[in-house]
Amino acid sequence: MVFLNDKEVREHLFPFTEIRSAADIRIGILTIREKWEALLGQQVQVVEDGSQVVSPDAALFASNIIPSAAFIHSLQQEGHTLKKDPDWDAIKILQYPWHIFQWNDWALREDFKLVTKDRVSQVIPESVQVINAQDIFIEEGARISHCMLNASTGPIYIGKQAEIMEGSFIRGPFSLGEGAVVKMGSKIYGATTIGPYCTVGGEIKNSVFFGYSNKAHDGYLGDAVIGEWCNLGAGTSNSNLKNNATDVKVWHNPSKDYIRAGMKCGLLMGDYSRAAINTSFNTGTVTGVCANIFGEGLTPKFIPSFTWGSKALSRYEFDKALSDIRNWKKLKNRQLTDEETKQLKHIFEQS
Repeated sequence: MVFLNDKEVREHLFPFTEIRSAADIRIGILTIREKWEALLGQQVQVVEDGSQVVSPDAALFASNIIPSAAFIHSLQQEGHTLKKDPDWDAIKILQYPWHIFQWNDWALREDFKLVTKDRVSQVIPESVQVINAQDIFIEEGARISHCMLNASTGPIYIGKQAEIMEGSFIRGPFSLGEGAVVKMGSKIYGATTIGPYCTVGGEIKNSVFFGYSNKAHDGYLGDAVIGEWCNLGAGTSNSNLKNNATDVKVWHNPSKDYIRAGMKCGLLMGDYSRAAINTSFNTGTVTGVCANIFGEGLTPKFIPSFTWGSKALSRYEFDKALSDIRNWKKLKNRQLTDEETKQLKHIFEQS
């Protein structure tokens, strides 16, 4: 049995681990937990503290380790017992939230091989122009027409019941999750993941949407990570490169300071946060959970959870926030659960 340990991991991946375990972060096509389970052929268990694991046959790994087929092969011995010294060069580790988009190219290629192995894609419609068709996989029920799919730069995966509308240009590596929609005339560069039931449009590059979020209109999003149940209003864009081309400094919540994240970093948006039309996100902006963002000019580089407005001058009232979340969930035929309400209440009280 494999256990994934969240201790000393979650706080470094703020804001994406406020709501979920690090193991449930989406990178590539699948979440980290889903990768482990698909590669091992068995369920894995997430624990808050490794000291909870007492079985001598158990294998314990940090929940921010992204496994690969090569790693799992090196881990397994005859009889499916687990080694103590696998090939650590065959993994990636999410040490900071910006690693999600930085490792996404690698993760997309690994997941594409995993989820399409020994399977046959649906037929590519005649109206779709393609490059490198052998690296395009379309699941049952997907709807695509009169668009351009270029898999010469990486594989393209289109999930069940997903839709790519006419006039869209997509360059791999790229994943479109189940039930997700790419709107007309979109321009999407790899390495980009659009999670389940998201709706996207405009220009997107090297970004990850976890699920149920929207960027449905024009505007630019690059080198970004968007949590679940987020919405970016029409015309919203982020900067991902400083004018002087020096390293971007990004808010690191555990140290309560800004640290270098490399030359490019756009928006890192926590779950349930939303931005009004024409919002301009500063380079390397981090928003917490359930922020309602609006206002003139560039946003601050850190917007705390339950902020009302972009200047952190007032707070989102908790009951109002829950009411708004319920309304957004209705748009995708979902409901706010009691467990989610408890999580949000805890974050509200701590922020």
